[in-house]
Parts: sequence; structure tokens; C-alpha cells
Amino acid sequence: MERVRDLSQLPKAHLHLHFTGSMRPETVLELADKHGVRLPEALTEALTSAEPPKLRATDERGWFRFQRLYDAARSCLREPEDIQRLVREAAEEDLKDGSGWLEIQVDPTSYAPRLGGLIPALEIILDAVDTTSRETGLGMRVLVAANRMKHPLDARTLARLAVRYADRGVVGFGLSNDERRGMARDFDRAFHIAREGGLLSAPHGGELTGAASVRDCLDDLHASRIGHGVRAAEDPRLLKRLADREVTCEVCPASNVALGVYEKPEDVPLRTFFDAGVPMALGADDPLLFGSRLAAQYEIARHSHGFSDAELAELARQSVRGSAAPDDVKARLLADVDAWLARPPA
Repeated sequence: MERVRDLSQLPKAHLHLHFTGSMRPETVLELADKHGVRLPEALTEALTSAEPPKLRATDERGWFRFQRLYDAARSCLREPEDIQRLVREAAEEDLKDGSGWLEIQVDPTSYAPRLGGLIPALEIILDAVDTTSRETGLGMRVLVAANRMKHPLDARTLARLAVRYADRGVVGFGLSNDERRGMARDFDRAFHIAREGGLLSAPHGGELTGAASVRDCLDDLHASRIGHGVRAAEDPRLLKRLADREVTCEVCPASNVALGVYEKPEDVPLRTFFDAGVPMALGADDPLLFGSRLAAQYEIARHSHGFSDAELAELARQSVRGSAAPDDVKARLLADVDAWLARPPA
């Protein structure tokens, strides 16, 4: 058997992790009990078994089911202490997987009703991130994401808020939820506000719809990163454009399979992107529902796509380069990647 290096020890950056979706299953169950929240049976069964829920979001009914489970888990977050616990545990899980930098994505409007309003909700989240980062040593920042199912004016409000807190840990602005709803260009003003305020542009695209949605993110939202972006593999010219512009795609292999974007891990176009020179940052997306965290995505690259340790190290470097980490943090992490590769395999 070939000797390989431990991927949980490979230094890396995690750029695609959703807030509620980062929770541990036992945390959801404990918070539901604490607050008297009745969870859907499908979610309870998934959280108490080793198997993630069966999800296929390639049709709208499947996406609605996914969102229903997600919303149920989010309803368990009701107090600042719950937010602090989530952030702390997300950091602990990332550290176990070798992450040296985490950008966690959140739409604060989803938590505002239970946390005293939009501004208090974001401040509670940012305070938890700052405290956790200092106490654990994991570099952490926040990417504020608008919901494309809501009105573009809501996105503009969020963009202004994100810019206002750029000096408190907000580094980027995103756009999430079902990309089959809401055209990217409808949100161009919000992304302009965010970019003018110094935030990176990181909308979702190219997951549930094809390559055209990735082009829209580039043309209309001037994306510097793309959440997912895997469907760009269907257009060689688009792949070249992503490579030439060094636009990092936040690829989440386990999520792509769980949601039915691809049938099996081998179908996710990791090798296609890598060979085309498109930078990638592997991400866990929503480990609560998809059942695997950060290091497992690198395991998929190794076992399902034949990535060597040298190639896996390059994937880790790409995640670091695509991050919003300060230059000194990037330099340290890149040096740590080199050190990992220099060690003999176990």
C-alpha cells in the first residue's frame, strides 16, 4: 500500500463554510432540547445516525426540502451563547482538519429576529469570531452573504452593513441560495457597494445551473471568487477565463454529490479544473447536512481523482492564495504547506 501523508495535518484555508451548516449534529439536538424546538423527523433521524439526510436539490422540491431542514437547524440558534458555541465548535473542527484560516459565511438577517435585530446579530457573530480566533489561534473572518430569494434592495442594505464592519472582521460579500431564482445582474448594485468598500466579491454560481451562471457572476458581479463554480467545466473557454483571471472556485465535492449535482465523487470536475489551471479552494459547505468536513474533501481528491501529495499540497496553496488572509498569514501557511510536503509519508 502506498504511503501517503496525513491530510488532516496539511495546512489549508477554508473559504466555503456556511454558518448554520457548520454545526455539529449533537449541538443541534442539544440546542433544540434547550429551547424546546421540535425538529422535523427527517432531520432528527439524520442527526442521530451516521448517514446524512438523502437530498437531491436538482429540482425545486428537493431544494425546498434541503432548505426546510436547514431552516429547522437554524431555528435552534436563539441566544448569543448559542452563536458563541457554534463559532467555537466550527473553529475546533477546522483546526482538527488542518485549517489555518477560516472564512465563515453568514446572512445575518436570518438570525436577526431572535438576536435583537440586524446590527446586534452581526455584532454578536463578529464578537464570537474575534474571541474564538484569539483563544484558538485559528485565523477567522466573516463573509456576509445576501439571499438571492429576497429583494435586491435587501442585498444593498446588507452590503452597506458589511462595509460598515469591514474593520471588525468582514472581508467579503456573497450571494447564496437557489441560483435558479434571481438573476445575478439584479444584485449588481449591492456588489458594487461591497467592492467600493474594499470587500471581495464571492457569489455562488455554477452549481444548480450551468456555466452561464458563472459567466454572470464574472460579468455582472465582478467576482473575485466563485462559490462552487463547478459547472464551468462544461465550457472550456470559461475555464480559461477563470484561469487567466485567477478567480478561485470554492469547490465542495461532498456537497455536489449530496445535492445531486453529480452522481458520484469521481464525477466532480476536480481534475478538469486543476489541469486547466483554475485555482480551487476545497470546502465543506454544510457539513451538518452533508456529513463530511474539510479534510474529507481532500480525501475525495486523493481517492476519487488520484491527486498526489504534491498536487494536494498545491490545492492547499491555492486555498491560501484565494483567501482574504493578511500577507504574513498567507506566507506562514504557504511555508507550512511546503514543510508538510517535505516530511516523509507515514
